[in-house]
Amino acid sequence: MFSFLGTTKIANQKNKNFKSKKKTNMFSKEVIIGIVIAVVVISIIAYFGINSLIPVNGKSPVLSPPRNTFIKAVHSPQTGYIFVSQSSGAVKGLRGGGGSSGSSTDPTYTLKKGSLESIHMINEDYQTHSKHNFNIDEFNVHTKDLGYFQTQTVTFIADKEGTFQYYCTIHPEMKGTIVVQAD
Repeated sequence: MFSFLGTTKIANQKNKNFKSKKKTNMFSKEVIIGIVIAVVVISIIAYFGINSLIPVNGKSPVLSPPRNTFIKAVHSPQTGYIFVSQSSGAVKGLRGGGGSSGSSTDPTYTLKKGSLESIHMINEDYQTHSKHNFNIDEFNVHTKDLGYFQTQTVTFIADKEGTFQYYCTIHPEMKGTIVVQAD
């Protein structure tokens, strides 16, 4: 009888040890929920981050930095509605077009075929506060209609050789030329 009680005590002790081990989880419910939320947030950021690297006329992300072009839409009583580039004539890719103090009106841009380009369009039409947009049909470049002091950046690949026109659909007199040349 004594050995039977001893065996029962040992069995009960092993059962208690098993139950106590079973109750100690590595992660609590709150930790698991936190991990799931972190994975979802990181996935969303990665998705939008990768999609932001896809040019408007491309199908896959491009990891090289684009060449940046800054262009403003303005109005003055002397010139009317015009595009103005703040780049100086010495900057590669920009050809004359009048203007002073390092700016050029309705400039012609010369690009290399296959280059990655970013157009940074800003509406600085202080005079009339009119909306403006920027379009290059051949490269699928189209900004939304921008109100006063709004801005938008469009990145594209200059994948076609030739001479193309950029323009504003709201003010047809606002236009210029893009020339894409082979190396």
